[in-house]
Amino acid sequence: MENQKHRKVVIIGAGPAGYTAAIYAARANLKPLQFLGFQPGGQLMITTDVENFPGFEHAVQGPDLMEQMRLQSLHVGTEHVEEIVESVDLSKRPFVVKSETGEAITADTLIIATGAKARWLGLPVEEKFRGFGVSACATCDGFFYKNKRVAVVGGGNAAVEEAMYLTNFAEHVTLIHRRDSLRAEKIAQDRLFKNPKISVIWNSQVVDMKGSENPLSLTHLVLENMQGEKTELAVDGLFVAIGHDPASHLFKGQLNLDSEGYIIAKPGSTLTSVEGVFAAGDVQDKVFRQAVTAAGQGCMAALEAERYLSHR
Repeated sequence: MENQKHRKVVIIGAGPAGYTAAIYAARANLKPLQFLGFQPGGQLMITTDVENFPGFEHAVQGPDLMEQMRLQSLHVGTEHVEEIVESVDLSKRPFVVKSETGEAITADTLIIATGAKARWLGLPVEEKFRGFGVSACATCDGFFYKNKRVAVVGGGNAAVEEAMYLTNFAEHVTLIHRRDSLRAEKIAQDRLFKNPKISVIWNSQVVDMKGSENPLSLTHLVLENMQGEKTELAVDGLFVAIGHDPASHLFKGQLNLDSEGYIIAKPGSTLTSVEGVFAAGDVQDKVFRQAVTAAGQGCMAALEAERYLSHR
C-alpha cells in the first residue's frame, strides 16, 4: 500500500475527548497520530464563555480553551494531521484508516472522538445568534440566564429536561412545541406541567429571531402556529433541544451502534464492540455531553489503549 504509515494509536477527532486522549497517549510514549478533521475543537468552537471547565477562575472562551488543548497535545508529542478521515476498516488488524488524500494509516488501536452535532432549527438568522442568546445546552449556558426569560424548542425528554433545569435560574421558561402533545415520558411531562415557572405554547414553531446589534443579543422570537398566524415572544435566550446527531457514520456496520447512532461502549469503559477500538466523548455519551466528561473519557480511552497494547 503506497505511502503507508503505522501507529500504535490513531485518534480521530479533535474536541476535548480527542485532545485529552492525545495528551495521555503521548505522555505514555505511544506517539499518537491525531486526525483533526474539518472542525478542530468541536462544539466548543461556537461557545463563548465557558465557566464550568475546571481550572479557570474566570470564564474562558471556548476557542481559547481548545487552542490550549491543541498546543498541549503538540507539546507532549502528538502528531496532528489536518485532514478528514474518509474510511476506516476495522475488519482486519492492524486497522486501516484512510484520509481524504487517499493516504492509508495502519493502527494497532483506534480512539474514536468524533463527537456529535446538535440539531438546529435551520433558520438563516439562527447562526448569527449562536452564543448570543441561542444555545443547544442548558447545562452549559443556563447559568447566564439568571432571572431572565428563556424558551426551549422541542417535545422529547431532552426538551423537558432542559426546561426543568432552566427553572433553577430563569424567571420563566416557555416550552415551544410544533405538535399538540409531547413525546417525553409521562412522569417527566407531569413534573413539567406542575412547575409554575413553565408554560407551553403548542402547535407552533420558531420561524424568525430578532435582537439588538450592539451588543449582539436575542430579544424576540417570531412564532407561527398551524393556522399561519404569527406572534412575537420576548425572550433573553432560546435553547434548541431537538436532538443531536453523533458523527458515527464511518463505523456503521463495523461497530455496535444504538438506535440513534451512538457508539455503544462497555459499561464503565470506552471499549467498543471491536477489541482495540475505543470511543470517547459525545459520539458515545448522549447523557452528559459536557466538555469535562468528554475529556475524562478521552483520558480513559488512552489508558485503556495503553493497557491493551501492553498485554498484547
